Amino acid sequence: MRFLGYAVVTGAAVLLAACGGGDTSAESTDAAAPAAEAPAMDAPAADAGAAQAITGTIHEVKMLINADQAYVYEPAEITVKQGDGIKYVMVSGGPHNVAFDATLLPADVKTQLLANMPNQASELMGPMMLSEGEDYTVSFAGIAPGTYEFFCTPHLAMGMRGKVTVTE
Repeated sequence: MRFLGYAVVTGAAVLLAACGGGDTSAESTDAAAPAAEAPAMDAPAADAGAAQAITGTIHEVKMLINADQAYVYEPAEITVKQGDGIKYVMVSGGPHNVAFDATLLPADVKTQLLANMPNQASELMGPMMLSEGEDYTVSFAGIAPGTYEFFCTPHLAMGMRGKVTVTE
């Protein structure tokens, strides 16, 4: 048993020594790598149009776990006009976010949503909200009339989905 304890401690010390300090040539090589090779995670795709500001009403959609212990958007279906925005507010049961499935969107809608969704965690996925009261606003300015589905990435398997219908 002593031998095993000694081996674990010795192995940990070797591992720590290997991770700390030593040759700095690898560090200088990494620093010389061009920054342009790694795109920012929150940057929209290159084909995205220009972001369009909200010119109408800002509607509120709550993200929560309800009395039935279901993860929901409240309301789950909402109608907005072109130029309106939706402020998604984290109420309970987080983390929550709002995301759109690019494969279900017409190309022009995808392009405009990419531009209208700031601070994306990945394509058409808003950032995670962890604390009560956090919010994320999406502009529907420039979005063609139609009905578009959205969902919460962490709770998609639990049915946390919604629909926004955009009218003229």
